Amino acid sequence: MTGVMRDLSHPVADGMMVYPGDPGVHLAPALELERDGAAVTALELGSHTGTHVDAPAHTVAGGRTMDAVELDELVGDALVIHVEGLEDGALIGLDDLGDLPARVPSIVVVDTGWARHFGTERALRHPALGRDAARLLVERGMRVLAVDTLSPDPTDAAGTTSFPVHEVVLGADGLIVENVANLDGLPDRVRVGFFPLRIAGDGAPVRAVAFDA
Repeated sequence: MTGVMRDLSHPVADGMMVYPGDPGVHLAPALELERDGAAVTALELGSHTGTHVDAPAHTVAGGRTMDAVELDELVGDALVIHVEGLEDGALIGLDDLGDLPARVPSIVVVDTGWARHFGTERALRHPALGRDAARLLVERGMRVLAVDTLSPDPTDAAGTTSFPVHEVVLGADGLIVENVANLDGLPDRVRVGFFPLRIAGDGAPVRAVAFDA
């Protein structure tokens, strides 16, 4: 990682995968260079498109919206927990977190290797974090949970209203970053940044970056 930056984001593209029930992603020319003298693309997408951050308002009534989130909350040293080799739908429990320090960095990234399935049906069968594991991370100092899956909670293609990990993290006024990509080979400690659009709403797409300290 010396002297380099790594993009941890999925590109936003027309028709890309979204969480079941979320608005689809549509990109179309609004202005064209040859005809109008400038190229402008019309974007139609939900606030939780691609690699994105969930603000507390996503699942907490009266919770903070993205315009109230400070950038320094989303930039800093991170602990990367690699738990690859899990089966479809596996639950990541306390034992899977490994030997955690008494205090973890404010940002914790969970790498399941599932980013490789983004855009496929198997992405819906991703591993999920257990409530107790999420609670322990929060108790030890985590304020931002980043995952390489559609959600840290199980995803039901038919829709669900149960989000225990969201309740733990967002309920503590923390933040969740979903659909992080390109985590292969990252060291256990790395500096990351998640840079969201400043939307007065429940979430926003981010450009996610890992870089040297």
